[in-house]
Amino acid sequence: MDILFASSEAHPLIKTGGLADVAGSLPRAIRNSKQEIRLILPAYPAAIEAAGALKTVATLDLPGASEPVRLLQGRLPHTRVRLYLVDCAQYFNRDGGPYSAPDGSDWPDNADRFALFARAVCAVALDRAGLDWQPQLVHCNDWQTGLVPALLSQETKRPATLFTIHNLAYQGLFDWHTFQRLGLPSDWWAMDKLEFHDQLSFIKGGLVFADWISTVSPRYAKEIRTPQFGCGLEGLLEHRKAQLSGILNGVDYR
Repeated sequence: MDILFASSEAHPLIKTGGLADVAGSLPRAIRNSKQEIRLILPAYPAAIEAAGALKTVATLDLPGASEPVRLLQGRLPHTRVRLYLVDCAQYFNRDGGPYSAPDGSDWPDNADRFALFARAVCAVALDRAGLDWQPQLVHCNDWQTGLVPALLSQETKRPATLFTIHNLAYQGLFDWHTFQRLGLPSDWWAMDKLEFHDQLSFIKGGLVFADWISTVSPRYAKEIRTPQFGCGLEGLLEHRKAQLSGILNGVDYR
């Protein structure tokens, strides 16, 4: 199977939490099981530096970008996993962390940043980046990739989508004006789509539109369907329980 693994962080390129550990180790384990898997994430300065040798393999014209977006290719360090970095200086070439400024405040344009990243992921997933490669599955992780399943759902011929919840508390919530600015379909501003208590919810893009949903353990898959742990999304997750699996994170012994 050919798989595109989309994440906003991956160790050892850049890390803020456990998502980076999974994104840095699971693709390697899958690659070692003879599956073709490629990792894609934003081209933060730290990621570019850590990746080492990179080359430009595509130039993309994407909504929201003031200039063409470069797709850089390399290898996840110390692995055979092919790596793509989405290089848009306007959104990713800045000091601070992946989601926040040096003072700890969220970047005010996070919605624009990860909407652009999602569109780049879709371009690769639909073989519209000139790579002569199309995955059979796109594996998305947490709210930063939530728009990927939503955008791909509009396509008649597309890969299957898997959305993994690592932490349901982080949902990528933005206002109505942001929804309008991103140019998303107007009918997505609905309770059964991306609207959540009068806000745009990136994570709902994954929960509503992905073909399958997974999370980090069987227990957590049950907990997030309850009011105590569902963060307001328990009803949606209960509705999708037939497509929800809990898979315990493994231990990387390397």
